Formats: sequence, C-alpha cells, structure tokens
Amino acid sequence: MRVKVISRSTDEFTRERSQDLQKVFRNYDPGLRSQEKAVEYTRALNAAKLEKIFAKPFIGAMDGHIDAVSCMAKNPNHLKAIFSGSMDGDIRLWDIAARKTVCQFPGHQGAVRGLTTSTDGDLLVSCGVDCTVRLWKVPMLKMVDTSEHTGDSSQPSAVYTWKHAFWGADHQWDSNLFATVGAQVDIWDPNRSEPVNSFEWGKDTVLSVRFDPGDCNILITSASDRSLTLYDLRMSSPATKLIMKTRCNSVCWNPREPMNFTAANEDTNCYSFDARKLNEAKIVHKGHVSAVMDIDYSPTGREFVTGSYDRTVRIFNYLGDHSREIYHTKRMQRVFCVKYTYDGTYLVSGSDDTNLRLWKSKASEQLGVLLPRERKKQEYLDAVKERYKHLPEVKRIVRHRHLPKPIYKAANLRRTMIEAENRKEERRRKRSAPGSMPVQPFRKRRIIKEVE
Repeated sequence: MRVKVISRSTDEFTRERSQDLQKVFRNYDPGLRSQEKAVEYTRALNAAKLEKIFAKPFIGAMDGHIDAVSCMAKNPNHLKAIFSGSMDGDIRLWDIAARKTVCQFPGHQGAVRGLTTSTDGDLLVSCGVDCTVRLWKVPMLKMVDTSEHTGDSSQPSAVYTWKHAFWGADHQWDSNLFATVGAQVDIWDPNRSEPVNSFEWGKDTVLSVRFDPGDCNILITSASDRSLTLYDLRMSSPATKLIMKTRCNSVCWNPREPMNFTAANEDTNCYSFDARKLNEAKIVHKGHVSAVMDIDYSPTGREFVTGSYDRTVRIFNYLGDHSREIYHTKRMQRVFCVKYTYDGTYLVSGSDDTNLRLWKSKASEQLGVLLPRERKKQEYLDAVKERYKHLPEVKRIVRHRHLPKPIYKAANLRRTMIEAENRKEERRRKRSAPGSMPVQPFRKRRIIKEVE
C-alpha cells in the first residue's frame, strides 16, 4: 500500500525573524473550494457596506472672503496652493494643507471673473468687470511657512486697462500668451499693454475660455448666445461655431484626450464632444437639477467634477452618463467654481456663501501612508466589488446616496416632466404620417446647428 504524504523542507516555512509573517501554502485548484464565489460575493457585499460607513468626503472649509467666490486657479509649482477670486475684488492665495490665507492681492474695483497662472507658476493673471487685466508675481517663498506670512499683501507687476469688462481668462499650456474674454476674445502677451490679437463672432458676451492642452494654438469659448466656438491662433478668424438650445456656462478639455472636451450647460446636463465631430455629443452626463456652473477634469482625464446652482458638487466618470458621487452640506450655497488638485486626490469648491471647501475625490479613501498589506487588501476589495457590481444587492448599496430633500423632490419632478414629454412626443409620432417625425437621439436633440 502506497500512501501519499506532503513533505516540505523546514527552510520553506520557517520565519527568518520573529517579526516576519508566517508563510501559508495554498492550493488554487477550484475543485477544492466549491463555495469560493459565495465567499467572494459576501466579501463584495461587506466591502460595499464598509465603503458607505467610512464615506466622509468633507475635510474642511476655508473662510476669509466677504463675498461670493467667483473663480479659482491652481498653481503648477505647489500641490497645496490655490488662488481664489471673489465678487468684491479680493484675490487670495491659500495653503490647502493649513487651510489658511498665505497672501492677498488687492486692487480690483469689482468682481474678479478670471484667474489663471502661467505654465511655470511664477505669474498670476487676473481680470474682472472693472475692465483691467492685472499681472501678479506669485510669492512662492511664502508657501514654506504660512505662520509668518499670513495676511500679507502683494502689488501687481502690471495693470492693463481695456475697453470692456472681462468674464474669463486662461493661459497657454506651454507658451507665454494668455486669453481673456468679454465682448470679444483677446490674446495677450504679458510684455505688451494691448492685445496682440482679437477675435469676434457676433456681439454677445463670451463667458469662458480654455486652451487645448494638446495644441497651444487652439482654444474654445462659450458665449451667452448659446454657442461653443473653436479658435485657432494661426488663423485670422474663428474656425467653427456650434449653437445649442441653451447656454454653456463653462467648458474644459480632457487633459489625456486633448481632442475631447466637456461643456457645462444651463439645462442641468454636461455634454462631451469630439472637436472633430461637433454635430452630436459623445455622451450626455445627467444628474444635476439646476444649471451647471463650472467643470474641471482630473489630471488622469478619467473623471471630472461639476459644481451646480443646486448647491451640490458631483463627480462623473468621463464615459458615464450619471454621477458616481454627490457632495453637499447644509451650509453650502450655490457652487460657482470647482477644481481638482494636481494629484487628483482632492477637490476644492467655491460657493456663494464666501467659503472654499476641501473634499476627498474618493469619499471613503483613507488618508495618510498605507502599508503594503493595506494597499493590497483595498485593491482586492475594489476588484471584488467590480466583479459583483451587477448583482442587485451590491448594486443597490453602491448606488445609494442620501440627498437633501429639495434636491430629491426636484429630481423626481424633473423625471416626471421628462417622462411626460417623451409620452407626448411618442403619441404625436403615432398620429403623424410615417417618417414625418423621425426619432432623434438625445445626443443630437440639444444641438441646433454647426456653423463653419
């Protein structure tokens, strides 16, 4: 009679030091574990529940402004630095880690509507309704120790006065030009007191501007005539204009796919477009119940954050039609501006209640240094949740969000109105001649025409 035995050398399972982990030998033959899927499902369920328990996205508020925060800009030199401008003309440089003001930039006589920094982070450009463009030298040495420099003021290195009020500004990604918008689109050189180039298409106010991260000569603007316009600095006139049914308040390029951009619209939706094919939207991102005021992409290009007039901040997947996360507080009012930090870990929102708020981009993420074992376990739990996310119980827990009562009621009312409108259109189509009312996809429904 032959008996099979397990024989191992003691060197294989003996610890070298008492602090080492015990080695465990496992046979991964699926026939030996008939309950493996049931065990993994239970782990996925527990992981989804624990994610909800530990979801605490709000980190803190930064107060100091005495009027609504209207615009923000990030600093490429420092992860923990962010600029904010308010409706009373006050501009501040914040240390996010300490949540304190590092420096103030006084001078504007009205609302600050545009803030942007140069690629090297040494120059801050601000513009507002007082018809001035101001250039500031960024005091980067003061970011080292905020306790000694809190509340310091800085003076502008240049002040340029122009003919009309400004509504937005943006800097080229790898050049020294910057653009301002208002009654027209102006291209500025920091060393000249007048624009080096100007574009105009129509007489309506231009609201926002963004340079393409892939091509520094291309920029896009949104205007109050419900249009999105593409400009090329190498041409003497605008390139393409897209007219929609409602106005776009802000627009942002995808940093990893520079041909794609997303527009934040007044009709509560965000629309992602391919700049090479503007006759239809790639994806319509739904979720808000009031006008979307601002939008910003994460550095990875896989997510973007929106701030809305309905007093909420939402995070969308760049390919998702509904938000994966919604942030709100009792005191936060209408959100006018939002930004991702350069490492993609945090969000900053500026609202009508004069405060900036700091949020985690992943609500249940553990801050601080993680041990390798902790990181591996979290990756395993995320993989298990992804594998079983289609099952009803896991799906229900992962998707559930607590909403403020006004937003919950407004969402239900909006859903009822959309369903009624769809029923009405379907009845009209039934009682019309065949082919007289073709079915139009929602991605094309909000677009009126494209003008070359």
